[in-house]
Amino acid sequence: MNVTQDLSFISLITNAHLIVQLIMGLLLIISLVSWTYIFSKLFAVRAARRQTIEFEKTFWAGGNLHALHQNAGKDRANSGPLARIFEAGMGEFIKSKAAYASGRDAMDHGAILDGSRRAMRAAFQREMDVLESHLAFLASVGSVSPYIGLLGTVWGIMNAFRGLANVQQATLAAVAPGIAEALIATAIGLFAAIPAVVAYNRFSHEVDRLAIRFESFVEEFSNILQRQSR
Repeated sequence: MNVTQDLSFISLITNAHLIVQLIMGLLLIISLVSWTYIFSKLFAVRAARRQTIEFEKTFWAGGNLHALHQNAGKDRANSGPLARIFEAGMGEFIKSKAAYASGRDAMDHGAILDGSRRAMRAAFQREMDVLESHLAFLASVGSVSPYIGLLGTVWGIMNAFRGLANVQQATLAAVAPGIAEALIATAIGLFAAIPAVVAYNRFSHEVDRLAIRFESFVEEFSNILQRQSR
């Protein structure tokens, strides 16, 4: 068996210590889960941004709010987060006005507006929970994976130097395979951590931008409802 074959990545992984192999396997599983969340979050954030832009264009085109509310409620799953926030606020506004109209109490415009704003805030929190899901996992992967890989590296190097105790003449060729297989654990840890950190920073920025747009819409729509309730 030649040196190149002995130091190939497959040989180093298969010949590594059991603990190091378990750490490598754990890091590979973490990396696969991380990439799954990265792609799913990529599609989800893109869809939310596209749906938000489309709804804003429709809303500010000056159409009838009641018709827009009915359209948003027909297909809530695909209408987008901003449309669901609008649907929650407009629905509460309509229900409150109908309740006052059917009763004997004088219409309390402030209570109607507060109820609509609370409904939009609750919908806003639900949408943010969905958009922010799995971001904490990506952050944990980015911060913990290098240390898990380092643990495998330290363990592998310890075993490599322990093996030198039975060798009369210590040479670089004797210790190189053990150190090389140990360093692979660190490499796999970095392979899992770097994409997770990049994705977390990117998605956090995109989600924050969407949150600002949602909050601005809640305030602007509340002003519209205030004018309509007079």
